[in-house]
Amino acid sequence: MTQQAAVLQTCNNELVKCIEDLCNKRDALQREITTEEDEKSKLQNDIRMLSERLAKINESLAKKITARNEYDKTISETENAYMKILESSQNLLTVLKRESSSIKSSPKPDL
Repeated sequence: MTQQAAVLQTCNNELVKCIEDLCNKRDALQREITTEEDEKSKLQNDIRMLSERLAKINESLAKKITARNEYDKTISETENAYMKILESSQNLLTVLKRESSSIKSSPKPDL
């Protein structure tokens, strides 16, 4: 029986060693899981913060684009009005020159 006891003891020792190895592997795997869960949590927080920042930037851009479009509209309307003023001024100058030359060429009354 001592031989059987020795075999049983050897098997028991191997079994305990295998269980310890499995526990060590499980612990190592748990550390990796914890590390990756921490990284995942950090990344999710980063995504949330970046999403909020993106939303604020999109809102700001929309307001600025609307303001720029208003500037474009005002500039266009002002340029069109200015061109009309220039046309009117040119027409007025032409009429004034014509009238001025007709006044110069008309006979002067005797005094």
